[in-house]
Amino acid sequence: MNAISAGQRFAAPEAARAYRSIGPFDADSLPAGLLREHRLKQGTWARLTVLWGRIGFAWDDGESDGEVIVLQANDTIDVPPVIPHHLESQGEEFRLAIEFLAE
Repeated sequence: MNAISAGQRFAAPEAARAYRSIGPFDADSLPAGLLREHRLKQGTWARLTVLWGRIGFAWDDGESDGEVIVLQANDTIDVPPVIPHHLESQGEEFRLAIEFLAE
């Protein structure tokens, strides 16, 4: 079972089911768009899981004062629809995977 990140502000609805997975990604294969502010479309949740290493995660909605949450191996964070966010390199190797969920 994965640990929920201390920066978890949202939880995917219990009825949400995975319909697509991407990754695993590392520093060389992570899509550049994930390092810039982006949003999920309405009705879509994401569940990011760090498989090993560390990566930063930031909410870009003004609620977190720019704080970067450092996710480590086995941490999982749920990302809701339309809330802006991005990932940040921590200067370390990592591997992560992302599942997309919908109700």
